[in-house]
Order: sequence, then C-alpha cells, then structure tokens
Amino acid sequence: MHDVQHISVYIDRAPSEVYAFASDPRNLPLWAAGLARSDVTKQGDSWLMESPLGKVMVRFAERNAFGVLDHDVTLESGVTVHNPMRVVPHGGGSEFMFTLIRQPGTSDQSFAADKGAVEKDLRTLKALLEQGR
Repeated sequence: MHDVQHISVYIDRAPSEVYAFASDPRNLPLWAAGLARSDVTKQGDSWLMESPLGKVMVRFAERNAFGVLDHDVTLESGVTVHNPMRVVPHGGGSEFMFTLIRQPGTSDQSFAADKGAVEKDLRTLKALLEQGR
C-alpha cells in the first residue's frame, strides 16, 4: 500500500470559476510550478510541457460537471503517474483538493518535498484566483 496525502486549500471563488481556470492546461505555468515550467503545447488529447522532471506529457480528464481535474503525467522514462484532483463547493467558495500518492521507491524526504511543492502550487492558485477580491 502506498502512502497518500490529501492536500487542499479553500479558494474564495465559485467552483465553476476555479474549475474553468484550473482545467485549462495553458494556465498551468501560472500556478503549477511543480508540473509546468514552460508554455504548454497541445499534442492530440495531451499537453507537452517542460517540468522540474524534464519534458512531460499531461492528459486531463474530460471536462465535466463534477469538478474532476484528474490528470496523468507521463515522464520521459515512460512512467505514468495518476494525479487525482478536484474542486468542490465549500460555503460561498471552493475547496481545491489534490491527492498525492507516494510512488514506489520514493524516499520520505522526496515525498515530503513533493507535498511541499503541491502545497506551494495550491497557495499560488488561491492567490491568483482571489486577486482583487
């Protein structure tokens, strides 16, 4: 069994607004430094981008009314990592959740660093979406 960390942040915006922004892969470089360090390029039903781990292909769940933003990240090595992500209503705003699943062979230190990177990305997303509110 793999360790799992559920990481979330409250965003003072409607779920539909959070979903619209976060589901557009072209916005990833604005908030997801742990995934996208460059502009993203569409290739078929996937997106190519430069990440901290090299070039990756990302494929998102199809647009849906349930706030599901799951995505698979395929590394240059060919390994694919599934990343569950959701936006759900929470009071007058949204709860944005990322489930970090520890991959085989990941050290405690690397898993903690991954968690920190996700937390930082979610804080950036929150700040971007709450600007001017």
